[in-house]
Amino acid sequence: MMESGGLKVQRRPPVRKRSLSSVHSLYTPVKKKPSGKEEMKITSESHNHADCPTEENGSDDDLFGEYDSFAEDPSLLAQMDYLEEKCKQEATNTALEHQFVTPTIPSISKHLAEDDFEDFPCSQLFYEEAKQDSGTATNHNRTNDLCNIEVGDVCTSMVSHKYPKDEKRKSLRDSLKYTLAGNAKAHTPQISRTMQIKETIIMEELDVAQKTVETSSEIDLGPFYGLPSKVADLIEQYKGIKNLYDWQHTCLTLESLRQRKNLIYSLPTSGGKTLVAEIVILQELLCRKRDVLMILPYVAIVQEKVRGLSAFGVELEFLIEEYAGSKGRFPPIKRRTKKSLYIATIEKGHSLVNSLIETERISDLGLVVVDELHMLSEGSRGAVLEMALSKVLYTSETTQIIGMSATLNNVNELQQFLKADYYTDNFRPVELKEYVKLRDSIYEVDNKEENNFTLSRVLNYKYSSNMLRMDPDHIIALVTEVIPNHSCLVFCPTKKNCENVAEMICKYLNKAYLGHREAEKKQLIEDLRNTGNGTICSVLKRTVPFGIAYHHSGLTSDERKLVEEAYSSGVLCLLTCTSTLAAGVNLPARRVILRAPYVAKDFLKRAQYKQMVGRAGRAGIDSAGESILIIQEKDKEMVRELVSKPPENCYSNLMHDCGKGFQSLLLSLIGLKIAKTAEEIYQFACYTLFSVQQKHLSKEKSLWDITKESMEYLTSKGLVYTKHCPETQQLIFEVSRLGQATYKGSIDLSYCDMLYNDLRKGLEGLVLQSYLHLLYHVTPYDMVTQCSPDWMIYFRQFNLLDPVDQKVAGNVGVPESFLARKVSGQSVKKSAEERVVNRLYLSFILHALVKELDIWTVSSKFNMPRGFIQNLLGSSASFCSCVLHFCEVTSQENHF
Repeated sequence: MMESGGLKVQRRPPVRKRSLSSVHSLYTPVKKKPSGKEEMKITSESHNHADCPTEENGSDDDLFGEYDSFAEDPSLLAQMDYLEEKCKQEATNTALEHQFVTPTIPSISKHLAEDDFEDFPCSQLFYEEAKQDSGTATNHNRTNDLCNIEVGDVCTSMVSHKYPKDEKRKSLRDSLKYTLAGNAKAHTPQISRTMQIKETIIMEELDVAQKTVETSSEIDLGPFYGLPSKVADLIEQYKGIKNLYDWQHTCLTLESLRQRKNLIYSLPTSGGKTLVAEIVILQELLCRKRDVLMILPYVAIVQEKVRGLSAFGVELEFLIEEYAGSKGRFPPIKRRTKKSLYIATIEKGHSLVNSLIETERISDLGLVVVDELHMLSEGSRGAVLEMALSKVLYTSETTQIIGMSATLNNVNELQQFLKADYYTDNFRPVELKEYVKLRDSIYEVDNKEENNFTLSRVLNYKYSSNMLRMDPDHIIALVTEVIPNHSCLVFCPTKKNCENVAEMICKYLNKAYLGHREAEKKQLIEDLRNTGNGTICSVLKRTVPFGIAYHHSGLTSDERKLVEEAYSSGVLCLLTCTSTLAAGVNLPARRVILRAPYVAKDFLKRAQYKQMVGRAGRAGIDSAGESILIIQEKDKEMVRELVSKPPENCYSNLMHDCGKGFQSLLLSLIGLKIAKTAEEIYQFACYTLFSVQQKHLSKEKSLWDITKESMEYLTSKGLVYTKHCPETQQLIFEVSRLGQATYKGSIDLSYCDMLYNDLRKGLEGLVLQSYLHLLYHVTPYDMVTQCSPDWMIYFRQFNLLDPVDQKVAGNVGVPESFLARKVSGQSVKKSAEERVVNRLYLSFILHALVKELDIWTVSSKFNMPRGFIQNLLGSSASFCSCVLHFCEVTSQENHF
């Protein structure tokens, strides 16, 4: 019993379905009492409409055999009359209770198999909880939904369908028949009819699409590109998109996709490329019932995509698993029913592919989608992406690959690499106008003109001498033309410049800007203060009241999320940002200003420029977008070439850093048993982008020579060795224990030896009385070069350590005498290794975090950006996982 609005409400027990053949057992005679009378026992399970034939169905069959003989006993009939009167009274007493039965909301646990609960994505759990919370109020009004049936209903039905008093009772059989008929006619509480119809339609559509896939390589177009119509409703609900662009329809109906061929497609930024990929992903998950891997370039984009698709996962019953930073399980859980969408960074995506190959589950992967395909040319990260794609191409002929990018040039070579078709279009939902500003003149970019520039206008903004000295590039004049009613992005070369420009603009803005959405900006400041445990960045505290903020890696993830949400909703009208925002989350603007044609000290690449200016123009909001590149006279010719030349070619980076990528690829091939002999290794090498471009990337050496040299290098490092195979009479390659640990731990070849030596040295005098020594061993090597210690802070923090931790510093190679000489400026006779010194400094930061100091406190103590410290924390967690896998293998036996 429970109370609702002052009335006691009793939940009805669930109804058990029962076959017609067992109905007679519901009415069983009880042994006679000494008085000689029989009692009839009526069970609560007798009320079952679904299994009972009615008079309307024309059923005159005898359901109860010889039970008519019971009618001969007058005491039995008397008891029936008594029961009817009793039920009539109970029905009257419980009438109000039936009107206020509160429906129960089905828990997510009822929709999930046990295997789906393990590591269920938290974003989808949050969505389900929010969905239930929002539905509670509505469900209180639907009092008949999801309610079970009470015994009283049986009795009520029996009363309501009694024979008239003047009609002769012929037999108990007829009485029971009429009772069952009345039960069938009675109102039965049930789930909303509309919901049942919708679910039925969706299941029918899915069945049709799936049967079509099973009998043909094409997906029947059906209601929504082979998907249930619910998908279109969800896209409208969560993305606000009612109709697809013409190019999107054309792309989705390409013969390439019908036949599941690999595909590369390219369109300008903001053209709607991602939606096409998401529809194809849903086709694979729902119709073909296979897993999907989506590879994105940055952790922030992975997190944004997980949040954006979590609602689709819950509504359409598939799982979304995040593989970024320290998140991700290798190998992934093998699901019995639901399929998974793995959303991963480049590195995590490669590790996921390795784990699927190792467990012989790569064929479970039906589709691989790569956003920003031009990342293939981005140094070591591009090499990792090429490795992952090459392995998928070689090991699974049934896995489809789709790549997309806004900036591609040498498409023919990429097509040859991925064995893919190509689709392109110049569509932009909002027209983009590109401008260049030199002094106070603004020129429109026009490639039809001989010098590529046409004078558009001259700035007319009154500057005082002091103001002109502070703002020689007229940034204030450019931004005040659009803010606060429209949005604006200002790209700056460095993080420090972002903060300086934001403060400079606020210094000279009119005070009227403070009144624009003032209450919401105050709330934003309060939210920022809460994320910092009562502390807020001094720059943001001054700029947010004007609707301005900076955006770069120096922000914590919580701050970055608040700033992005405030900008998207219009609370903030201007962001000063670095180039990473262009390749990151989708934050469009009416006007985009490039503070200078540089990223740090490097001149802009065409791809970077196109990504930045592509943020101009918001679909559905702006009629046009503008980009303005501020230049100096000395950069004029280089900028002319920048705005007119085609995008840079996309080249393989397997030979980046003296061929480290190619060597890592070969090591993992042998470890995963993809290839064993030299011929098999060479055959795999022919599946890489490097093999397509080898003639102009390495003119002096053939692919065979490069493969042979790489294998010799791996052998000399003790990572692989050869042995004779008696079955094939050939020399085969196998990985050593160290080699296996290296590829399983995803350890870079450039420091696998270093890691092994550090760990072996650590075992000789491992200090376990505190965490410092262990933290030192999981401090990532790739962040050491980003650290430049402040010697005064270093020495002060060293002296604050207890004697045990000071001993750790001496053990790794940084004695107190070294730090004392450094801080005093004296020459150091016996210098410590720079790598060790910097790594220990970073481990000091991690040690402070472990002692439960918050990021703001540690940031202040070490005078380092809080964003860098949070990044260090995330990278260390990820590297810790790598070291764990490395140690698990090397500890089994001698690594040789």
